[in-house]
Amino acid sequence: MSKINLNSISTNPSKEINKAKTKKETELLKEKIADLAHTLMAEKQQAILLVLQGMDSSGKDGATKKVFSKCSPHVVKAFPFKKPTDEEFAHDFLWRAHKRAPAKGEIVIWTRSHYEDILIQRVHNWIDQDTVEARMDAINDFEDLLLKHNNTQIIKCYLHLSPERQLEKLQERIDIPEKNWKHNDGDWEERKHWKSYRSAYEYAINKSKIPWHIVPVDRRWYRDYCVATIVYDTLKSMNPQYPILDK
Repeated sequence: MSKINLNSISTNPSKEINKAKTKKETELLKEKIADLAHTLMAEKQQAILLVLQGMDSSGKDGATKKVFSKCSPHVVKAFPFKKPTDEEFAHDFLWRAHKRAPAKGEIVIWTRSHYEDILIQRVHNWIDQDTVEARMDAINDFEDLLLKHNNTQIIKCYLHLSPERQLEKLQERIDIPEKNWKHNDGDWEERKHWKSYRSAYEYAINKSKIPWHIVPVDRRWYRDYCVATIVYDTLKSMNPQYPILDK
């Protein structure tokens, strides 16, 4: 597999893609996802873990809301990974991740994830390179465990945002009253480390055994379409079936 260079990948859809048509296709995909997700829940033999990673304002919560808007909350669960609690700090770094892994029949979405422990901690030099590499090995082993021993399909999406678009979205949180609640001074501080984060993400993406999907997100309608397509294709390939009573 060739090494991924994020700087060489566009954060926008190609000019040939029609916005109106794509949005209609996304709505159809959402219906299909809801149907297959319900079957997955009834079957209780397989699971999906969807990891959404990206810079602040890349649209992790928005993608979750839009793509799974037609799904029952009994099927889909979302969990945001924030700063570890004192209890979580006292355990190994994957302890809190394992607790949130999906049970068979579930779709679980992580907005940020176990990768935070080789991203923000690396960028701020809270851990050294040897620790980064050891944790990357542990992450690959953890994902292999979920896949092989709990029949969990792992979808990892890097929400690929441009610095220019991020600036617009962060400013909206100040200028638009309905978005003020999203504002966080810390997001502006983290923006100063853009190049370091880009390097840390590339390391994580290229060292992962389970491949990442690079999703352009400067246009939110295209982000939704891409994530919906990936989720639907995965569910379709899993081919969940309703259980039949023995007669």
